[in-house]
Amino acid sequence: MKTFSYSFLALLIATSAISQTNKKQQDREAIKSMCGCYEVTFNFAETFNYSNDSLYKPSKTKVDKGLEWAQLVTDEDDKISIQHLLQVGNPSDPYIVKHWRQDWLYENTDLYTYNTNNEWTYEQLKPSEVKGQWTQKVYQVDDSPRYEGSATWVHVDGKSYWENTAPAPLPRREYTTRSDYNLTMRGNRHEITEYGWLHDQDNAKIVRENGKEDIILANEKGYNTYVKVDDSRCAGAAKWWEENKEKWAVVRSKWDEVYGRNQDLQLKNKVDNKVLFKYLLDEEAYNEKGEINDIIEAFVKK
Repeated sequence: MKTFSYSFLALLIATSAISQTNKKQQDREAIKSMCGCYEVTFNFAETFNYSNDSLYKPSKTKVDKGLEWAQLVTDEDDKISIQHLLQVGNPSDPYIVKHWRQDWLYENTDLYTYNTNNEWTYEQLKPSEVKGQWTQKVYQVDDSPRYEGSATWVHVDGKSYWENTAPAPLPRREYTTRSDYNLTMRGNRHEITEYGWLHDQDNAKIVRENGKEDIILANEKGYNTYVKVDDSRCAGAAKWWEENKEKWAVVRSKWDEVYGRNQDLQLKNKVDNKVLFKYLLDEEAYNEKGEINDIIEAFVKK
């Protein structure tokens, strides 16, 4: 009887290990399928507002389109990194805009949670809390942090999707025009579709003050579709990345060192009256490792 029990237990353990390996590979394939060239439509609309101010004006509905190249940067067993690039203008001589980056880490226990005022709180999770999960870490155009969260990829009924809710800074379309809230609680759903993939969002605009309960000012719906097109249409963006990837590898390496300190992080908005992306994207002077490391470090508050 014991022999049968031990054999049965061994079989269960082996079957579970194989199943977990297959599931992880399915996750990886879903994440990597977000790479390539896409026609993107960005849709955002404020749905409800809860302001007591009779003069409150909701954000205007925003609909925008673009061509976006999602470049696979890192393809490791426990880490996948995808850099997004916008390609605009004449296809024969396009203008390339370095856009956001998303890193996916398997069973990651180190999180930086946004907490207003350009501050991120370091949080170390237990391995049991993230078993089988992937952390999506989203970065700004200069590879500084934005938001991140951990959740499980779900593959069911022919669907593959990942859902998470995480606090984040105001989106670029808002922070230059709105000052009546200081935190976005982002409900993110990434779903692989027949046409490409979908970034479905249910966001809350929040007023956060120390020692007080969060106040929801309004809700917002985001519905961004990524329709796959032939990669040749994004040849300009792919070429730009090939020419600039070494510089941005240095930038990522410096940020990895900063994040690796595993402590709360606060960044300055400006240094010498200039934001970080202006240094790294607009100035030819910031191409060498020493210069890049120094300017990034200058933005980190001690």
